[in-house]
Amino acid sequence: MTGSYVEHIIAIRKITNDKTVWDAFCKIIDEKINKTHVKMEQVQGEADIYRCQGEIAALRKLQYLRDEINGSK
Repeated sequence: MTGSYVEHIIAIRKITNDKTVWDAFCKIIDEKINKTHVKMEQVQGEADIYRCQGEIAALRKLQYLRDEINGSK
């Protein structure tokens, strides 16, 4: 791992270990996921459905960022 990578991990760890900040972040992610679910119910094309699914998958990965950063399995 490069030095800058480790520095980034340390910076992100500050966010993920601050409960107030992390809870607010997760609440925003949850709201975005809910909006995307509503959007997915309203889209017409198959490609748009896949796009919404990809958006939700990316948002879910952000929710699990704390576990990844802190090394939980």
